[in-house]
Amino acid sequence: MSDQGNTSLPPKNGTPPPHAVAATPPQRGETAEGAAPSPSPQKTPVLPPGMGHKGTQVTPTSPRGRLFGHQRTPSMEFKELTKKDAQISLAHELEKLTKTANMSEKEMMEKNFEGFQRLFSKFINESGTSVHWDKIERLPKDAIKNYSELPAMSDKAQIKDLLNQLVVIKLNGGLGTSMGCSGPKSVIPVRNDLTFLDLTVQQIEYLNKTYDADVPLVLMNSFNTDEETMKIIRKYSGFKVTIRTFNQSRFPRINKESLMPIAKSCRAEDDMEAWYPPGHGDFYQSFSNSGLLNEFIEQGKKVCFISNIDNLGATVDLNILGQCVTEGYDFIMEVTEKTRADVKGGTLINYEGKLRLLEVAQVPKDHEEDFKSVKKFNVFNTNNLWMRLDTVQTNIQEGLLDIEVIVNPKTLDNGLNVYQLETAVGAAMKCFDHAVGINVPRSRFLPVKKTSDLLLVMSNLYSLDHGSLVMSPKRMFPSTPLVKLGDNHFKKVNAFLSRFGSIPDMLELDHLTVSGDVTFGRGVSVRGTVIIIANHGDRIDIPAGAILENKIVSGNLRILDH
Repeated sequence: MSDQGNTSLPPKNGTPPPHAVAATPPQRGETAEGAAPSPSPQKTPVLPPGMGHKGTQVTPTSPRGRLFGHQRTPSMEFKELTKKDAQISLAHELEKLTKTANMSEKEMMEKNFEGFQRLFSKFINESGTSVHWDKIERLPKDAIKNYSELPAMSDKAQIKDLLNQLVVIKLNGGLGTSMGCSGPKSVIPVRNDLTFLDLTVQQIEYLNKTYDADVPLVLMNSFNTDEETMKIIRKYSGFKVTIRTFNQSRFPRINKESLMPIAKSCRAEDDMEAWYPPGHGDFYQSFSNSGLLNEFIEQGKKVCFISNIDNLGATVDLNILGQCVTEGYDFIMEVTEKTRADVKGGTLINYEGKLRLLEVAQVPKDHEEDFKSVKKFNVFNTNNLWMRLDTVQTNIQEGLLDIEVIVNPKTLDNGLNVYQLETAVGAAMKCFDHAVGINVPRSRFLPVKKTSDLLLVMSNLYSLDHGSLVMSPKRMFPSTPLVKLGDNHFKKVNAFLSRFGSIPDMLELDHLTVSGDVTFGRGVSVRGTVIIIANHGDRIDIPAGAILENKIVSGNLRILDH
């Protein structure tokens, strides 16, 4: 027998006996294909169904550990054995990690690891793009509705009834590190010293007061943001908003070579780099595991509205809520017109008779330019999603949520290459039978990812109305200007703020590019297209009260106190 098909029996105390790994019917919230059977009373490692006992232990140094780098072209049989080996080894590694958890978090870590095994199984067993380009069909006419054609909700009693069926969920797992801030991104001040979280609470309290409604706010935190968020939300105790939280899963990063977890214990504080929150597609299982999904359904809530907390345009929209409740849609994705700045955003396609989200990572290399075409795919996903809670519950219980794995390679500070396995919340759209897209105004997509976005929302382009940003009526055209600020001097919030005596007047701005060591005095106005470039070693100080209209400023301009 060749070594490729080596199936020698393991030692007696090695692989568990057959009864411990027999496939069981899918449990609640598990998919039949990737479900992990319950561990035996002897705490036998949980193995994915279908695992035989012919595999050998995969170690970081063994040839079989390098699933994607074997020197020979392995046979199909060898590939299958190697996949099984990896899954068996992962089960053993996760079992060892579980033993390091303290009693208070052990049950939750076991649930997390069950979810991670399903994700890992999908990652191991699927290869290539998940979409065959020639199977993409033209969208049916009614697949995407136009927002302007939705019936307007005006009856106050009807609105109150609708709002009382709603739960607002904000994705609050991200840190502000990309903008030079520590702690949750949601506590960065964005306007009048108000944070993303302040504005969200203001919006929902205003709805509850205006319509005498009870719309709860739910925050999906991560292990990175939970502790600080819990301290911060105490200040809202006097507001007319019920705030609930739950944590998304904590998954282990895996070594790129061995595909095994790099964590040595379950205590995140021992090695924060060994763990990650697995993307917002984890919402479904985590929301269910928390007990909140059942609780809200029992309270009579029917619909949830999910959005990123840093999207300042994602406010509760009564007309879309009305569609969700009265038209029987169980999944609504808000999309908006694509511009050249959005070419990598996910889009909607008709695939095998289902409406589904197509992400750039799923596109075959030779069709990437087609995907980026503004003509062929003219809308993109805002990640503002509306879902019926009972359908979400059914899909979880029956294991119907089939979401593509996003493989996110990372290099840690110590130089180790790892994979993060993630999923996206919108990718579950294809699992809902009554799904639709709604083409919304661009104003509902106002994400703050960089300080260039922050400059826009802090400017006189917008005013605040009960926590919602409203475009100034003095702006002559509805599009927002394109702003690019150089990373070296503007990337971090504190450095960015120190460079402006006051935020410039931007009402008539089309395009602003700033690069290098540039500062702005008070009362500056920028109009049309303005490009300011300070070369290395030079500095440009834009004087107070300056009006720059269709100007290119370069070189060196210093203004010194006399």
